[in-house]
Amino acid sequence: MAWAPEQKRMEPTLRDLRDRQVSRDGRGGRGWGWSHASGRAESRASNYREPPLCFLIKSSMIGAVIGRGGSKIRDIQDSTSTKIQIIKGGPEAEVKIFGRKDMKAKAKVAIETLVKKQERSYSSECNVDSAASQAFAGKGWSRNNDITKEPRIDWDQVKAGVTEWKKRKWADLPPIKKNLYIESKATQSLSEAQVEIWRKENFNIRCDDLTEGEKRPIPKPTCTFEDAFQQYPEIMQSIRRAGFQKPTPIQSQAWPIILQGIDLIGIAQTGTGKTLSYLMPGFIHIHSQPVSRKQRNGPGMLVLTPTRELALQVEAECSKYLYKGLKSVCIYGGGNRKGQIQDVTKGVDIIIATPGRLNDLQMNNFVNLRSITYLVLDEADKMLDLGFEHQIMKILLDVRPDRQTVMTTASWPDSTRRLAQSYLKQPMIVYVGTLDLVAVNTVKQSIIVTTEEEKRSLIQEFLQSLSPKDKVIVFVGRKLVADDLSSDLSIQGIPVQSLHGDREQCDRDQALEDFRSGRVKILIATDLASRGLDVTDVTHVYNYNFPRNIEEYVHRVGRTGRAGKTGESITLVTQDDWKIADELIKILQRANQIVPPNLRSMADRFKKHKQN
Repeated sequence: MAWAPEQKRMEPTLRDLRDRQVSRDGRGGRGWGWSHASGRAESRASNYREPPLCFLIKSSMIGAVIGRGGSKIRDIQDSTSTKIQIIKGGPEAEVKIFGRKDMKAKAKVAIETLVKKQERSYSSECNVDSAASQAFAGKGWSRNNDITKEPRIDWDQVKAGVTEWKKRKWADLPPIKKNLYIESKATQSLSEAQVEIWRKENFNIRCDDLTEGEKRPIPKPTCTFEDAFQQYPEIMQSIRRAGFQKPTPIQSQAWPIILQGIDLIGIAQTGTGKTLSYLMPGFIHIHSQPVSRKQRNGPGMLVLTPTRELALQVEAECSKYLYKGLKSVCIYGGGNRKGQIQDVTKGVDIIIATPGRLNDLQMNNFVNLRSITYLVLDEADKMLDLGFEHQIMKILLDVRPDRQTVMTTASWPDSTRRLAQSYLKQPMIVYVGTLDLVAVNTVKQSIIVTTEEEKRSLIQEFLQSLSPKDKVIVFVGRKLVADDLSSDLSIQGIPVQSLHGDREQCDRDQALEDFRSGRVKILIATDLASRGLDVTDVTHVYNYNFPRNIEEYVHRVGRTGRAGKTGESITLVTQDDWKIADELIKILQRANQIVPPNLRSMADRFKKHKQN
């Protein structure tokens, strides 16, 4: 059917507007019905009897009105019960607002306010540039024999200005109470020799003080829960309800350090109890501050995690052991943004968040981070791998600089070290085992060198050999492979769930719930599930595709053999994976596993290839 001429088209219906996807200068946000193709308005039949309110704005202001990911235009529509269409064409864009007359006027005022704010921002930047140009023209630039000298910048003055600005920004902060530790008599009575023996027997824990200059004494480990929390009966009750017998090694050594108010870097494998190592002291910290929770005007504790799944898991642990009625909220991309905003603005004590969504709420002034006194960067190495460094930097600009910071990580690459140096102050470091990568020793690791064509038959044989009690995570490299493999298995009548980033959050939650409860025994997942997936009864990990790096291999393997149980991992390796063969051999040797001869041959071939 041919389209009618532009001027004769009817205005769009509510359904059309709701279903329309906006292409915002190639940035892929969602908005309402504006087109950047030669200004043609997409429109169909209308349910509106009253004509829309129409006016013009500069095309350069469209981004300011729509906001990041369509957030600002959605907020205006939600608050005014209107639908807004922006038609881009040339230097000016037409704005059409549909709804009740009074609400249309209200929406127009909101849009004009955003435009004026953006114009003021542009004007301020132009004034700064003009002043800088004049300064250079007056001081730094001169012409002599057609030679132009470069302007000189007084960096000392710039640094002094930044320092002064920071002092003004944080001048009105209330005091923080950090040292909350009372050493028990049992811990105090431990000799240095006894402490050394305990650390060697508990996975060879090693500690260091990263302070420059004179080193502080490393606190002795708290060997029992009473040694750490004898002054906090509510926490002891939560621990007894959970049925824990004794702290894990990382908890025993981390608790006395954190409770003394010292920044900490905790390096340990997944499944070693790192979450409770920072949560328990965090509860005590935010409840013990001199400023009451009502007067704080914002959360006191922030936990940043790399994935939604890990954020939800930390929030579940938080709710399980919550102390003194502290309120927590989980903020993550893919969740209900409007609901998360409402939860945050109602007042919370603890925020558990992924960096992307928190940065979104921060930039739109929905969350106050100035009140944060206890910060956790959980799985910091994974956050950097996923490219969250810029969001983390922006978030921490608004968190008070004298906070207490805890960083947990499973590996210690250069990027994680730089992050620690930037955002932790005089920290101590605790690591369990070795800084070299080691897969958990409760897992039997089997490596099969094969071809891409043989993979399907190999996984079919493996799945047919499983017993009814077995539960397996099949790791694949791409979302497409996850969908393809799960479809094949479902056609064969094998109950299976898949987990990857392209699935809706409700579907991902359902997949995890089905797997945890045992309704399905097979979960096909990307590396989204390699960390933060705490399912204690996983018996097998099957690496259908080898991960992109050796660190992710260790994390995948760590999904089984948890909570004192044993597990097995099977990994398919092809010629395309020969770059990692040497590193994989080292991992197997450290864990006392069998190294297949054809894997050694693959590593030797790659070494010769590099030499050539």
